[in-house]
Amino acid sequence: MIAFLTAVFVAVPVTTTVWLVSMFAYGQPFFFSTAIAAGAGLGVYGILSAAGSYRFLKKHGLTRKEYKYIKRNLTEAKGKLFRLNKSLFSMRDIGSIKQRLELVKVARKIYVLTKNEPKRFYQAERFYFSHLDSAVELAEKYAFLSNQPKKSLELKESLIHTKKTLGDLQYSIEKDLQQVIANDVDELHFEIDVARNAISKTSERTKYLDEGRR
Repeated sequence: MIAFLTAVFVAVPVTTTVWLVSMFAYGQPFFFSTAIAAGAGLGVYGILSAAGSYRFLKKHGLTRKEYKYIKRNLTEAKGKLFRLNKSLFSMRDIGSIKQRLELVKVARKIYVLTKNEPKRFYQAERFYFSHLDSAVELAEKYAFLSNQPKKSLELKESLIHTKKTLGDLQYSIEKDLQQVIANDVDELHFEIDVARNAISKTSERTKYLDEGRR
């Protein structure tokens, strides 16, 4: 988004400047000046967009093909998350509202993390290709059946079973989130160990100097 805005903010002044110079400084016809200005603006926009895309892909360690694949799956996931949210909050079961809120929260967290850092997609494949689909299907069926005015004993038992399965899926999706942030946790532990080691060395050095002064 930032790369796009940068390209636009640079291309627009370039287009205007080229048009003014061509029209008034060189006395070119209106349509000719407009064509040249548009070409210059599009050229600048294309160059800056390509450069921004290259920097983005390099930063995240992805090829253009990989990013296109991830972006397509994220677009599909966005629609599934909308369906999940709609289904979960159309249920009349007040007792499970906390569970439903948590399920949507965790699922959206995985999506946002992956959108901001696309390479995390590979740590969240179980979520995107299995757990999210299952959650959407179960939530939609549960919402439809739970909103029926009359419920048979069989339907009530099915709803209980579906609710339990949704709870199990929530646990699985929470595990997916842990997998997505696993590298961050490992890095945090490493930084903690480094900091503790530095503190320990500083304490030992201070103790040694204090003993030397005595």
